[in-house]
Amino acid sequence: MSEPVRLSKRLIEQLGCSRREAEQYIEGGWVTVDGVVVEQPQFKVEGQKVALLPGASAEALEPVTLLLNQPAGIDAETARASIGMDNLSELHREGVRPLHGHFIRLSCVAPLERGASGLQLFTQDWRVSGKIERDMRKLEQEYIIEVRGETTPQALERLARGVTRNDRELPKAKASWQNETHLRLALKNPLPGQISELCASLRLEIVSMRRIRVGGVSMGKTPLGQWRYVAATERF
Repeated sequence: MSEPVRLSKRLIEQLGCSRREAEQYIEGGWVTVDGVVVEQPQFKVEGQKVALLPGASAEALEPVTLLLNQPAGIDAETARASIGMDNLSELHREGVRPLHGHFIRLSCVAPLERGASGLQLFTQDWRVSGKIERDMRKLEQEYIIEVRGETTPQALERLARGVTRNDRELPKAKASWQNETHLRLALKNPLPGQISELCASLRLEIVSMRRIRVGGVSMGKTPLGQWRYVAATERF
């Protein structure tokens, strides 16, 4: 019986390719072992059949950006660790090839307000994180906020002109009622606690809040606790 060898070594023997090319084939999800895709170059094989899928290319994985509909009450690191093959949104599976390599070296950008649910962004792409960081002050974010209490149309209008609270100037915001208990709030670069202060200035108490958009990227129909890829055509 032959000794187990690394999948990458077997592929090198079969194809005559370099070690790096073998690893790129495997990490790209192009290699099967007895018909099952294996993405780990160190996976040990013996007599199994190792084959390349049609269209295989030995290229480094392109960095991805993921959008998670994050439940309330968890931090960004817990949210990041929750992302995997099993909770990719069923509505967003068509035309994508989820790979284990997409779940490593993810950094959180434009983090959610503490205690909020909704759109949380993770990226491997330094170009995306750099752009968001540079544009943060002008990048509009939109929240749906469940509130208790009553306010006036005039008070909502004042938010667009800017208000102060406890001698601090709060960011200008566009506010409108989604229904009797949910307020839609759009504002740029809210600092921690500022959404609560804006609502307090309206004499409204926050019950819950959910972010639904960052710049031009919206959560859409991604279910709670599930994620999707941010498409190359979407712009922050």
